[in-house]
Amino acid sequence: MFEGFYYSRVLSSYPLGFEETAFDVKMLTMSLPVAAIVGRPNVGKSSLLNCLTGKRIAIVDATPGVTRDRISAPLALNESGESGRYVELVDTGGIGIEDVDNLTEHVESQIAYAIGAAALIIFLVDARQGATPLDRQVARRLRRQERPVILVANKVDRPNLAAEVGELHSLGFGEPVCISATHALGTDDLLEAVRERLGEAARDEPVEPIMKLAVVGKRNAGKSTFINALAGQPRVIVSETPGTTRDSIDVQVELAGRPFVLIDTAGVRKKRKLADDVEYYSRHRALRSIRRADVVALMLDASVPVSQVDKELAGEIAEQFKPVLFLVNKWDLAREVADGEDYAEYLTKMFPSLAYAPISLASATEGTNLPQTIRLAEQLFTQSRRRVPTSQLNVAIGEILKLRGPSHKAGTRPPKILYASQVSTAPPTIVFFVNDVRSFDTGYQRFLLNQMRERLDFAEVPVRLIFRQRRQK
Repeated sequence: MFEGFYYSRVLSSYPLGFEETAFDVKMLTMSLPVAAIVGRPNVGKSSLLNCLTGKRIAIVDATPGVTRDRISAPLALNESGESGRYVELVDTGGIGIEDVDNLTEHVESQIAYAIGAAALIIFLVDARQGATPLDRQVARRLRRQERPVILVANKVDRPNLAAEVGELHSLGFGEPVCISATHALGTDDLLEAVRERLGEAARDEPVEPIMKLAVVGKRNAGKSTFINALAGQPRVIVSETPGTTRDSIDVQVELAGRPFVLIDTAGVRKKRKLADDVEYYSRHRALRSIRRADVVALMLDASVPVSQVDKELAGEIAEQFKPVLFLVNKWDLAREVADGEDYAEYLTKMFPSLAYAPISLASATEGTNLPQTIRLAEQLFTQSRRRVPTSQLNVAIGEILKLRGPSHKAGTRPPKILYASQVSTAPPTIVFFVNDVRSFDTGYQRFLLNQMRERLDFAEVPVRLIFRQRRQK
């Protein structure tokens, strides 16, 4: 019986029963002053985050209460000719929202975390609606915080609206900065106001993390619990309600003095079952997280069979040539009735295209094998960036050809691999120069790749093979 961390593939670097205390994982802040965007629902907080950072980070939708977790990104405050100065911009859920999934308390907790960590609060209101009773309630709450507040009137996209924001003075934070996050109007004035209050506290651009690890899987597999267990705090909302996580959220952690980014993603469900635009964008961001990650952890629920959604995600990962590990969560619920070796064979049958991927049997609720999973991902990250010398590569290919060469098909020349060379990394990409590409069919390519895994340092990562035909003289 295997009691935890487990490799089913070759090049196993860690023994079974690896000590849980060998690594210390802790959450990192960006070491930047925090500017938190706060306000009631539907005033445009997520639009403002996307506008200022120039990226589609947060989901924007007319439905109130879309944002639940804290979503953050570094924001450059540089003026022309200045060196880099940055703050951490944080988007929050709407204050006063009654969440449809009874997550109001969780959302409020995340807002409280953001306000508590903030060096500056951007109090966002809707200029078209003026100062509403809920805006006044938010204002009273912010006045108790003893932090600088910038009042920002959003949706000022017509000249006559700028003259109608006078009543916003009653909120007690002075002259509002008028902007339109949707049309990127007035943002220079807002950045200038942020610079005036945080310019001295702004820092250099954060150190680029060593690795981005995206944790993907179907709903309720335990992704957010895994992230929080590593972060050591409730960084993202955890609930038994399916679809709790909507945005993809980057969380920085440190392992053995090295910074990593964990990407928590929304639980994926079948495309035909998507209920609304919010679920569509959640799914889209989860798939985009696979593309921008260096390594992907495909989380499986050990207590239930592999689903079609799991297989679809595996197909997307394989198509993107991303290093991947199977993160089998809730192993504490299955280890009494399942054996690690048997489960590994089961995964090989379910995911034949990822037969090379290593496996971590873990429990996010018990904290079993969590830091080791990060170390495993780091090893895959390193493998995917290795470059094999051309001489070593061609020696390996010579050995493989002695075992079995490509079939000589009728109407083709006797097949030959003239030579091969690795042309790039992440993924390792190897170009074969051959005399006739027609002889190197899918079956032989698969044989060639499996044999190369045994001889080269690519045992647990995807490898891209390209065959090019040398022109005849």
